[in-house]
Amino acid sequence: MKVKILRYHAIANWTWDTPKDDVCGICRVPFDGCCPQCTSPGDNCPIVWGKCKHIFHAHCIQNWLATSGSQGQCPMDRQTFVVADSTNEKSETQ
Repeated sequence: MKVKILRYHAIANWTWDTPKDDVCGICRVPFDGCCPQCTSPGDNCPIVWGKCKHIFHAHCIQNWLATSGSQGQCPMDRQTFVVADSTNEKSETQ
């Protein structure tokens, strides 16, 4: 018996590799959603891991660090905010 496929409709699902139900510490929006500055989640609204192990939407932390009151510190623990070098560093902490 031979089957001929006439149409194929692929559906995909993605999620960020973050703890379940975790939210951005600045805008309080889940990471599978988009920050207030964006219209759709995904590559246009990436997330950033800090060396301090806190996670934020890229736009949220950029805006936070641009304010004079932030003094370049993580809004969660007040350590100097430095973006983690690689995904290996992030995965070592999990």
